[in-house]
Amino acid sequence: MDTSDPSIVFDDKGVCDHCVDFRTNVQPKWHPDEQSRQQLEAIVQSIKGAGKGKDFDCLLGLSGGMDSSYMLHLMVTEFGLRPLVFHVDGGWNSELAVHNINVLIDKLGLDLYTEVINWDEMRDFQLAWFKSGVPHIDIPQDHAFIATLYNFADKYRISYILNGGNISTEVVRYPIKYYYFGTDMTHIRDIMKRYSTLKMSSYPFSSIYRHKIYLRYVRKVEVVKPLNFVPYTKASATELLEAQYGWKPYPQKHFESRFTRFFEGYWLPERFGFDVRRVQFSSLILTGQMSREQALRELEKPSYDPETIAHDFSYVATKLGISDDELRSYLEMPKKYYWDYRNQQSILSLGRKTLTTLGLDRGGVR
Repeated sequence: MDTSDPSIVFDDKGVCDHCVDFRTNVQPKWHPDEQSRQQLEAIVQSIKGAGKGKDFDCLLGLSGGMDSSYMLHLMVTEFGLRPLVFHVDGGWNSELAVHNINVLIDKLGLDLYTEVINWDEMRDFQLAWFKSGVPHIDIPQDHAFIATLYNFADKYRISYILNGGNISTEVVRYPIKYYYFGTDMTHIRDIMKRYSTLKMSSYPFSSIYRHKIYLRYVRKVEVVKPLNFVPYTKASATELLEAQYGWKPYPQKHFESRFTRFFEGYWLPERFGFDVRRVQFSSLILTGQMSREQALRELEKPSYDPETIAHDFSYVATKLGISDDELRSYLEMPKKYYWDYRNQQSILSLGRKTLTTLGLDRGGVR
């Protein structure tokens, strides 16, 4: 991490606050050993109890990415769960993601439930974000994934959701300047009011208060992150998935979505000068999976393929129903950030800090 993260702080030894936070607040509580596995086994028994007499025990969100794919393998083959495998199709699945989802489902003999987001609404939502000038243009897609899963759990009275989020590959937080809260409905409504052209009649909205407070503490919907309880590394997970399922790795984390590949690989570094690989590599360095020297060598390479970016650029423009020139105009327009629109940043940041302190956010079960 460097000062492209505007809130980074270095101590007098040149150590940044991300490292200090990991060593002080996360590492002492994170022990993916036999004892934590026993804790996961106890949770699994509760999940099985809640699912007794039902067609499935829990919801498991599957994107086709490494984390959710390995989680599915682990919870079915080693812990004997019967999840309803849930996939949200926002219109941007890569062919590789479709392949990876299918090989897992077929080999494990599971059913896949796919919720397809209305494309006209998704397209309009995404265009509104481009027009707003902010960096966090992945919110329309991410919000749909989160809200659909929670709405389904609420509607069908499902008590447990399995989430592939984990400390091992995701311990370093993304700078809020570029990755603003995806469920700040005040912020979303303001941008939609200014730039949207459609009424969102079917798009699945869910405020952060609804799924962090109401669903968790009133409806008792538990979100479990199994990968925090077991030894989990990028290399070992990739090797197992390739060998047992014919699963194929992606060039970069989150590239199962063609839109996210464009956003993180090209748009964010080109327009805002932020290379998301700094966050991803920093997590791997802190958890002993990568050396700093390796990371710096990788960062010398472009974050996107220069030979294919023109094609990717045109693909995104065509998919959104606009010209290349219009998309380029958004790339070159004046930059704006979350603070240029109505938001609840101060309240949400305080809530995140409180949950982290209580062990209910990063590093915790939920």
